[in-house]
Order: sequence, then C-alpha cells, then structure tokens
Amino acid sequence: MGMTIKIEIADKNVNEKVFNKIFAYFDEIDRRFSTYKEDSEISKINRGELKEENWSKEMKEVFELSEKTKKETNGYFDIKKPNGKYDTSGLVKGWAIWEAANILKTNGFSNFYVDAGGDIQAFGKNEKNEPWSIGIRNPFRPEEIIKKIILKDKGVATSGTYVRGQHIYNPKKPNETIDDIVSLTVIGPNIYEADRFATAAFAMGEKGIYFIEQLPDFEGYMIDKNGIAKMTTGFERHTIKDY
Repeated sequence: MGMTIKIEIADKNVNEKVFNKIFAYFDEIDRRFSTYKEDSEISKINRGELKEENWSKEMKEVFELSEKTKKETNGYFDIKKPNGKYDTSGLVKGWAIWEAANILKTNGFSNFYVDAGGDIQAFGKNEKNEPWSIGIRNPFRPEEIIKKIILKDKGVATSGTYVRGQHIYNPKKPNETIDDIVSLTVIGPNIYEADRFATAAFAMGEKGIYFIEQLPDFEGYMIDKNGIAKMTTGFERHTIKDY
C-alpha cells in the first residue's frame, strides 16, 4: 500500500512465523486493493474487466462498508472518485490493520500493536508492562511530536495533507482543495472505525472536529492551516500530561 508497516508484539511466545503471516496478509491486501498495480482486483474493476458477481469476498465487504460509511457521514466519504473510478484507500487501510490484529488475537497474542503508515491498532501493554504510547506529529515539522497519547485496546488514525499532499477530497465539492486544516487525528474503539471517520471528518474541513465530537466513543485532535489546534472534550483523557 506504499507505506511502512510495523508490528510489535510484547508477548513471550512470539516467533518469526507469526510476523511472516501478518506481512503476507498485507501483501495480499496490497495486491487486491492497490490502485497503483495494473493487475490488482480494484484496477480490473475500474477498467470494467471484472463483473461484481466475480469480485472477491474481501472486495464485496469493503464496498459494503464504504457504502455504510457514506451514509453515516452524509456523503462526506465516497470511494467513487470524480473520474468514475473507485479508490478504497480511505477505509481499506484501517480495515486491513484491524483484520491483521484479529489474526494476532486468534493466534493467542494479547499485547501488541500494528502500525500501517501511522494508523495504529493497539492491544494490551508493551514490553515494560505499560500502556502503548503514540506520538502525534507536528504537521509543519513532522520530526516534532506535539502530543503523546495512551492507547489501550483502541485505534488511532490521522488524516492530513502534510505527507502525501492533497490526496483527500470533499465529495460535495470535488474540484476544491481542502486547505483550511492540515491534520486530524481520531481515536476510536478500533482502527477501522477511527480510520474511516478520520477520512470523512477531514473531508469536512474545519467542521470535521465537531462531527467527531458527536460520535460516541470517539475523540479527535485537529490542526488548522494556522497551526491552531482544536480537540474534542474527552481527548485530553487519552494524553500523557505535561508533554
């Protein structure tokens, strides 16, 4: 998926075999959903070479989840782009991380995190028997961490333009760039939920943080073009104080 994938497992019974299994899973997801690969399933769908009845189970599931998200966000999430082609990247990364985490749980692991491109699912505790801590980067100086959050049995996803440029669009105004905000981080009950709503909320621009505010069990942290941060009322509960 064109991004770094990191896995850390703090359980004692860890072995190389389980890492290979997870990375093989991500390879399969990339081969299926990458819009950059000519022979991927999504590329064949976009070229009209694959009829819906012949889509994989995974593809059908992602399309169904995408339609559900579109309805839940009042159309601010849409995998159908202005050119008529489909791009599932606003949801499939979080979905894949969540599925990978479930593979680890099924294999008996309970203390780990899975990180794909900075979107993270964490369970249990780290090797120091402490909750996992995650840094939020300054979008204007990515080498600087401006907030640290505690993540236990939750997911965190960040949508922004400071790494990949203008790759998120507002389906209601597809010809306009989103330039009033530069970063929006969402903490959710799992990474799939956090990722899909982070994408949609970013597409809303400055009002996206208010959308996250009204979602039960979600918190958000937004930085606008002037470097001013806004956060939901419960976000500070997840932060490391005095950082």
